Amino acid sequence: MHKTIKKIFKYTSCVLLSLLVILIAGVCYLYFSADMRTPKHEPGIIMTKVSHAGTTTMVPAEVLYNDTLDLRYYDGNFLRHSESGLWELFVKGDAFQRGEAIGKLSSDLLHYQEKVFVDQIREIVPSDSYLKFLRFFIVLFNRHLGENVLEEYRDEIYGISLSCTHEYDFIGTPYERQLNYHSAHDLGHAMQDYMLVGCSSFATWGTQSADSSLLIGRNFDFYVGDAFAENKQVAFYTPDQGYKFASVGWPGMIGVLSGMNETGLTVTINAAKSAVPTGSATPISILTREILQYASTIDEAFAIAKKRKTFVSESILIGSSKDGKAAIIEKSPEKTVLFKGKEADRLICTNHYQSEEFSKDERNMENIRTSDSPYRFARLEELINENMPIDASKAASILRNHKGLQNADLGLANEMAINQFIAHHSVIFQPEKRLMWVSTSPWQCGKYVAYDLNKIFNDTINLQHEIYSSNLTISADEFAETPEFQHLLTYKKLTPLLLKKIRKKEKIEEHVLKTYEASNPSLYYVYEVMGDYYEAMQQPQQAIVYWQKALKKPIPKLQEKERIQQKIQKQSKDGKES
Repeated sequence: MHKTIKKIFKYTSCVLLSLLVILIAGVCYLYFSADMRTPKHEPGIIMTKVSHAGTTTMVPAEVLYNDTLDLRYYDGNFLRHSESGLWELFVKGDAFQRGEAIGKLSSDLLHYQEKVFVDQIREIVPSDSYLKFLRFFIVLFNRHLGENVLEEYRDEIYGISLSCTHEYDFIGTPYERQLNYHSAHDLGHAMQDYMLVGCSSFATWGTQSADSSLLIGRNFDFYVGDAFAENKQVAFYTPDQGYKFASVGWPGMIGVLSGMNETGLTVTINAAKSAVPTGSATPISILTREILQYASTIDEAFAIAKKRKTFVSESILIGSSKDGKAAIIEKSPEKTVLFKGKEADRLICTNHYQSEEFSKDERNMENIRTSDSPYRFARLEELINENMPIDASKAASILRNHKGLQNADLGLANEMAINQFIAHHSVIFQPEKRLMWVSTSPWQCGKYVAYDLNKIFNDTINLQHEIYSSNLTISADEFAETPEFQHLLTYKKLTPLLLKKIRKKEKIEEHVLKTYEASNPSLYYVYEVMGDYYEAMQQPQQAIVYWQKALKKPIPKLQEKERIQQKIQKQSKDGKES
């Protein structure tokens, strides 16, 4: 009997060891066979003409700086810093030429943007060893990413990567990192189904627009810390193939988040609820870049969207000057649907699907039931009804609105509001006039500056002067001059400080706690944080008092409400047991 047990144990151990070896070998094979499809371009030496003393010679091109105008020049491409705070990029040529020019013109901005992004990741994953493990996970997840990104865009990304720092090579090569950053939005879905992009957008035309033409407004609520949004960039592309287009993002971002092309086609993206994916496909921003560069109508945009497989769910709002209206492409990894709206002359888009085809989808139904998306949808309906007919100025006021339904006080920075004070950028489009207004910092509170794509793409601009149309500027929000706005800044400054102290269980001065509570008294999260502090200080009764206050305030998501209720239940139970 004893020998039999020993044999069983021996054979079982051998089988388990063999399975472990096979598993490790399989994972290693997947890791080392991952292919980002790195382009093979060698950086060429660009020659340019230089005239001196009556003779012309050819010399290697270099980036030229005009510090007075805050202007950079390289081989017919430009990068300038507007007085508005926006960076304006002008780039042309084939894919690799565009990427190489972008890299050379903005190498310092690329380094800053990557540092901010990696520093934010380090807040979550503080150890470099864990970061290396995260790289291992990302390589496995994105092992087929290269084959799902068109060669044109891989070439452009590769050209940019040649000017990137090697400081973060422990995460990946510059090319691998830049390619992976274009799937950051999508990876946000993969990691805890966290929606980094929870945006609000709308379109009006016909009877609901002031001049009956198509008008689109959108907030891009992508938040990776305030520093990440410091260098907002408006890029103007003249590619050797496809349409000229303008896109709003940040240095190094070639995907499209918000943009309009020379035909008057616009693209904006809104995240939807996804299942946790097992591997990458085409990043959403790369798909929307292809749409903006190669489509001129809603049908053409839909045809491109159907061709590409994505690994997360997204609503893509398409505005079309040729069609005179807007539509939403609702795309999941399983299907692609064109939703044209249920009301005449209006379309609203938040973070849930609206089409009949997705009406019975379990994830979408759960999203509608548990998230703040339906609330923001209803608030947009209310604001549009109050402001009809909509013009650009009224669109800006809607995008800046921080109140709830019937002007309820939600507290500032509440996710239930249209303006959550986290937007990377906010944009208004008038496609038929080829006009686009881009917000300036802070958030949507600065002025909206207008770009006339007719002038910009017809080469009638003078880079010696501001290129935005100053006569069309929408003034800064008066709210930014109020004491309430200053309180918001205090709240935003103190929240990370308190959270850090809570993690370390360190005492906070009483006057700081009082200032924090007074900074945003209508926001539930203030009271949740205060409760968490008193829990860390082992004052459970005081913690429960603050959590109960939080529950009396408007809370965006069901899971957040349940999280606070569970804290109260745990402390109450622990108190009884002790």
